[in-house]
Amino acid sequence: MPFIPLQRLKARASRLSPARRLSPARRLSPAQRLSTDASVSVASAVSVASLRPLLASLALGVVGGWLFQLTGMPLAWMLGPLVANLLGAMAGLRLGVPDRLRNLFLGVLGLTLGARVSPELVSHLSSWWLSALLLLAGVWASTLACAAWYRRCGFDVTSAWFSSVPGALTAMVVIGERIGGDPQRIAVAQSLRVLLVIMILPPLYWVLEGASGTPGIGRDVAVSGLWLIAVLPILLPLARRLRIPNASLLAPLLLALVLSLGDVVRFSPPVWGTDVMQLVLGCAIGARFKGLAPRVLVGVMGQSGVATLISLSVLGCFAELIHQLMGVPRDVAFLALAPGGIGEMALLAVALDLDPIFVAFHHLLRLIVLMLLLPVMARHFRHRHAREATL
Repeated sequence: MPFIPLQRLKARASRLSPARRLSPARRLSPAQRLSTDASVSVASAVSVASLRPLLASLALGVVGGWLFQLTGMPLAWMLGPLVANLLGAMAGLRLGVPDRLRNLFLGVLGLTLGARVSPELVSHLSSWWLSALLLLAGVWASTLACAAWYRRCGFDVTSAWFSSVPGALTAMVVIGERIGGDPQRIAVAQSLRVLLVIMILPPLYWVLEGASGTPGIGRDVAVSGLWLIAVLPILLPLARRLRIPNASLLAPLLLALVLSLGDVVRFSPPVWGTDVMQLVLGCAIGARFKGLAPRVLVGVMGQSGVATLISLSVLGCFAELIHQLMGVPRDVAFLALAPGGIGEMALLAVALDLDPIFVAFHHLLRLIVLMLLLPVMARHFRHRHAREATL
């Protein structure tokens, strides 16, 4: 046994001895104990207070989802919570869904989408080049038309353009502000575009006959691969570090896609799990408008409503071209080009069984191309401002 100095043994014993922990120097006076208890109580109160916006948002969402479900509308558990939280936010309630929770459920959506990819679907990717070109042409035409409308509404050139691009909401706000745009106008216009598309399309598909599928996600499918959810807390930060665009959705989608194609495991959540996913995502979208005065929101909603209808009309024409030239069903082509968020449009495609991989592919392509073109747009407007400043 190696020799250990006596002083080191005494020091080790003092660290392990209960007497040291209870020595007079370490004992707390009643006042100190009261102060410590008060600190713990305050910390607990703070943690509970930080949860109140989330709990209020989810409670409103449950009520809204239940009411919308009574109508039989598709995506009831996303639309109901969305509308309920939007109304609550306009009424001044403290609502909110943490980004981490939202991103986690976006990851679950990504797993759901990736699991639907089959070798047969992959073989069709090469035949989608025409629809991809028409998508990009439609995005350009839609942006031009909406920018012209926002200019009529009094937006400056930069704010009008960055408010009109259908996608990459956060990037549009950040880059638009850097080159002289109005960040609040851009943020509200972009957020309302996503909101209005989500609120318009599901009822539209529900009312109009001819949708390719029936509402419902995961009905009559065996539950499997739920352990993949445990991978998300590791996968999502890694994907963001690697600068993968829309990492919360795309990284899990690619993971589930590889595992599904390799016949390793196919992610398939239970019905109630997909309802919870819709609930959280719907609450997150609706609560985003907290702090915005109802009068301001209603005024801007009119401008954004017209811009959204312009965008839907222009992209609808290009969707009709895809239908005529490629034989893709109208409802699938329209949803693939709709100017909504990739997560929400993919969720609607899954709910209605409208070829979700075709839809997700085109929305993902739009996002990637916009992210690649964003530096070019920023450089153009920066040079434009520089030229105007020298005149």
